[in-house]
Amino acid sequence: MSASIIADIQKYWDSRPCNSRHSLVDINRQPFAYSWQVAARKYHVEPHIPGFAEFERWRGRTVLELGCGIGTDTLAFAAHGAGVVAVDISERSLEIARRRAVALGLGHRIRFIQGDIEELGALLVPAAKFDLIYSFGVLHHTPHPERVLRQVKHCMLPSSTLKVMLYHRYTPKVLSALVHYWRPGMAVDDAVAKMSEAQAGCPLTRTYTRASAAELLHDFEILDMRIDHIFPYRIEDYVQHRYVLNWWWHWTPRKMFRFLERRFGWHLLITARLAC
Repeated sequence: MSASIIADIQKYWDSRPCNSRHSLVDINRQPFAYSWQVAARKYHVEPHIPGFAEFERWRGRTVLELGCGIGTDTLAFAAHGAGVVAVDISERSLEIARRRAVALGLGHRIRFIQGDIEELGALLVPAAKFDLIYSFGVLHHTPHPERVLRQVKHCMLPSSTLKVMLYHRYTPKVLSALVHYWRPGMAVDDAVAKMSEAQAGCPLTRTYTRASAAELLHDFEILDMRIDHIFPYRIEDYVQHRYVLNWWWHWTPRKMFRFLERRFGWHLLITARLAC
């Protein structure tokens, strides 16, 4: 069963790599411009990411990224001077990430690996240790995130940091999924999976409360756990690269919007280290 789900997950992300349509130019003709536009759009819509990742903090240090996608955060770590090992299940995503790295002159700082993060131990040199293990929006898409985290422990030193983003359960997006897709007898996360990503029909998506996220990371000492990110734009405009707020957010004061994001945001941001 797990092998079948993993194959479906790989096929799903190969069919439309995450954020690959964030640019108005063709990567084949303008790879440099493509890469910059993708990054600009991502960090415009998700401005909390740089503060969470702390890209500049890892200069001269080593980063292991689990589920790098088309490499936007990967490139940001490398651009700030980190050495990065980036793993992803989607070969199509990695193809785009590699081309972006070459276009930006950062290929020498990054090693890309295609594979299933649930088999992390087989993908890396057994003794490999990293200063940062980073996974943004990935663990909730794999069948056994606890298996990944058991292997992550072997990649860490007592001084290493783990940063993970998981989808949050108590958020308007989950409510919308329940309204549109939930049927009697259906698990909440099965309804959420139908609309969790830009491309419909993600094979597997989980959502977490603060308590269930802490249970998942029970082998780690959680240093910080925070909530952020409500997507405020009208989809019909956003897909045309226009940033038009939904009317209810248009009339919401900025301070109120940030208050709601910090309590009902879609992203549960966790920073941890190995438990003593």
